[in-house]
Amino acid sequence: MLDTLLLITLAPILVWQGRRVRQHTLRLPEAAGQRHGHLGQGRQLRVLVLGDSSAAGVGVSSQDNALAGQLAEQLSGQYQVTWQLLAETGITSAQLLRQLQDTAAQDYDCAVLAIGVNDVTACTADSLWLAQLQSLHETLCATFNVQHIFISAIPPMQHFTALPWPLSGYLGRRARRLNRLTAELAEQSSGLTFMPIDLGVDPQMLAADGFHPSQAAYKLWAEQVAALIKGTAFK
Repeated sequence: MLDTLLLITLAPILVWQGRRVRQHTLRLPEAAGQRHGHLGQGRQLRVLVLGDSSAAGVGVSSQDNALAGQLAEQLSGQYQVTWQLLAETGITSAQLLRQLQDTAAQDYDCAVLAIGVNDVTACTADSLWLAQLQSLHETLCATFNVQHIFISAIPPMQHFTALPWPLSGYLGRRARRLNRLTAELAEQSSGLTFMPIDLGVDPQMLAADGFHPSQAAYKLWAEQVAALIKGTAFK
């Protein structure tokens, strides 16, 4: 309710600031390189990484330095990792679901989901957000035989240096709300883990656009995800 009141009250300012951010923020490409691979030795682990621009590696030049590549590297000391990336800049949870439904079925042991920033900026309703997450969960389990899904928290958008106040504060508040809903859903669901990733608020954790993760942030993110995968689902 408070979010709605804030949106109504601040709407003219937020719309104006949002337009200026889109017009003036540096636009970085998705990381180049292979979006699948094999490495490591030991027990086989098939990993699907999917989501929006952060999953696609915007902010670094190579997939080796992005989330998927660094996660595979982190896991390769313990597993024989087969990994695949399904990600696109700008997509919402609903668009990701449609892409997933159009993707050829293939078995994976776990999936790492990084989605939500565009749902925040698009003002996706709470109920729709939860419905899309549930549909993603069901599709990943039923069609891709995923045993466990790890959902990364939406980052603290109030600290994005590309966003002016009060837009940053409003988006940060919405991100926190969707994260709370996601955490509650994970608590009620089998095979679903919410990951409150802690990358700190140092500007060095942001790429040159002030919006996406830097190489250091991707590395720290991958380390935290890898630790959860090793300790939670695949001991």
